[in-house]
Amino acid sequence: MTVTLFCGVDVGASATKLVLVDAEGECRARVVKPSGVDYAATCRVALEEAIAEAGVGVGDVARTVATGYGRSNVGFANLTHTEIHCHAVGGFHHVQRPVTIVDIGGQDNKVIRVDARGRHVHFRMNRKCAAGTGAFLEEIALRLGLAVGDLNGLAAGSGEAVRLSSFCTVFAKTEILTHLREGAPVTAIVRGAFSSVVNRIVEMDPLEGEIVMTGGVAAYNPVIVDILSERLGRRVHVPPYPQFAGALGAALLASRQRSLNA
Repeated sequence: MTVTLFCGVDVGASATKLVLVDAEGECRARVVKPSGVDYAATCRVALEEAIAEAGVGVGDVARTVATGYGRSNVGFANLTHTEIHCHAVGGFHHVQRPVTIVDIGGQDNKVIRVDARGRHVHFRMNRKCAAGTGAFLEEIALRLGLAVGDLNGLAAGSGEAVRLSSFCTVFAKTEILTHLREGAPVTAIVRGAFSSVVNRIVEMDPLEGEIVMTGGVAAYNPVIVDILSERLGRRVHVPPYPQFAGALGAALLASRQRSLNA
């Protein structure tokens, strides 16, 4: 039986995410790959893996929309859309009500407010500094001699957080060395780094209403979600597969565009 699928590709500076959905918007395949240095090649490999996972042929993919930092490198894309538009669509898909979407990516943060129809009505984006992003946490892990995947468990095991006052990733690393020299527990330093990420988000926007968090940082570091929930005094929601929100939004837009052209 022939199945018509629609592809969304979110090419980030750190990771490339690809999603295939059917005409009903149900996800048939998800693939994430390190973006590497050849974005175009990474996208082709991701598509091949997704097609194999879905059990279809390349001819069954009717339309592709690309988004993200490297969206212009997706040679098989029919159309591109901004990250804001795609993350709004992907983040809204699971909740179907007005929300504020917080996306913590590898190199930037986005705060997107969407209305009852899923349209973004306001957004803020931090591109000036890596502080508060996935890259910041990678640098912290490197400085502490840890794997990035170890951070969440360490932060969860600490009841205290060392305060990191620096807004700059470089200066924060210097602060960490000072805390280590003074004998601060590594767990408290890691939780302090997580709190620093939350501080950068809160400084970007008042974060009104219901909050939905997406992105790889939310996917792999649920303690950050807990810290933000505590800071706001209300539960922050995380959709299924939060790292794929942008790619999902792109795939849904590909489906909608095909319907408009039909």
